[in-house]
Order: sequence, then structure tokens, then C-alpha cells
Amino acid sequence: MSRLLLFAVIAVLGCKLLTGRWPWDFLRGPSTRSQALSRARKLLAVRQGASRDEIIDGHRRLVAVVHPDRGGTNDQVHEANAARDLLLDDLPDRN
Repeated sequence: MSRLLLFAVIAVLGCKLLTGRWPWDFLRGPSTRSQALSRARKLLAVRQGASRDEIIDGHRRLVAVVHPDRGGTNDQVHEANAARDLLLDDLPDRN
């Protein structure tokens, strides 16, 4: 029994040393924020690491399709605006 416990401790510490994460961190999956960023990128059809201009262009294209004057809804426009704002807030400051 003590050998099994020792093996488990070594395996856990080895995982932390090799990956930088505890084994139970792999069970959680991606964070809520990373899921929201991924969904926003998909909605605006931009790649990860997109520039400010690419995000704004993706937003313009989407709003042109989902605008209420073109058959869309206010909720779709609000979702597009929220996606744009989330991605713009995630950009690194370049000061």
C-alpha cells in the first residue's frame, strides 16, 4: 500500500514538473474566459491573435448581415458587439 502511495506522489510531482500543471488541472478543461474568447472569434470569423483592424472588420461584416434592417434581431447585434468588445479587451496594450 505504501508503494502505491509513493508511486502516486511521484507521478503527481512528475506531471507538475514536466507540464507545469497539476494532473487534476487537465480534468477541468478550458476556462470560461477562454471558451468565451473562442466563441467570439468564431462568431466574428477571425483567427486567434487577430489585430484590432481584423476584429473590427469581422464585426462590420457580421453586423451587416444580422442588423435588424436586414432581417436580423437586436439580440444578434448585441451579441456581435459583445464579441467585438471581448476580443478588443483581450488585445495586449501596445503603448
